[in-house]
Amino acid sequence: MSTAMAKKSSKQTESMKLFYIFYNKERWDNWIQALETASFEPVEGEEVSEGDQILYGFTEDVTISVLKIIRLYQNGRFTREEAKEKLDEVELIVMTGMPEGRLEEVVGSMQLALLVLFASCRKYLDGAFDTDVRSLVRKGRATDEENLEESLEIAANIGAAVIDGASCCARYMKDEAENPTLFDEWLMEIDTMSAAMKSLARFDEEPGEVA
Repeated sequence: MSTAMAKKSSKQTESMKLFYIFYNKERWDNWIQALETASFEPVEGEEVSEGDQILYGFTEDVTISVLKIIRLYQNGRFTREEAKEKLDEVELIVMTGMPEGRLEEVVGSMQLALLVLFASCRKYLDGAFDTDVRSLVRKGRATDEENLEESLEIAANIGAAVIDGASCCARYMKDEAENPTLFDEWLMEIDTMSAAMKSLARFDEEPGEVA
């Protein structure tokens, strides 16, 4: 490859990197505004309230946006360091955007669940994680609920394995649990991550294409 062609290729690659805007404050604020006007009381005949439906879409939107960064890293579009920088940018928006009033607890719970998303991505990018999901789930359930740091470490390991292609987590989730633990909530988020990774299977698979 000639020097001129190499420079052109480098500029094209950089241009594509700049094209992707994974998340921004305006996007976050739009979801918050949607929640502010939503009712969290199910209407007659419905099991899920409007607010809960929006909250699920909100969580899914953040999850997919973050995992696009991972997909581009997997596709060789970002270096490990660049992926971590993009991850930091999105995390800053998501984890510091706490509204006041009636949504404080709702969004706070969502942010707590999303801790495993960012922790899983970092563990995956670092490359040191176990892939025995069944053993990790057992270990996580046996961990003292007060030891949140250890529980998050185990859950993040599961999440990293899922990002890497491991199967999870519906079979391990407690469908009828009235009072799910935080570890259960992290498994639910990892299940959302698993579905998101499948939906992004062809994301930017070919240079210049965005799915």
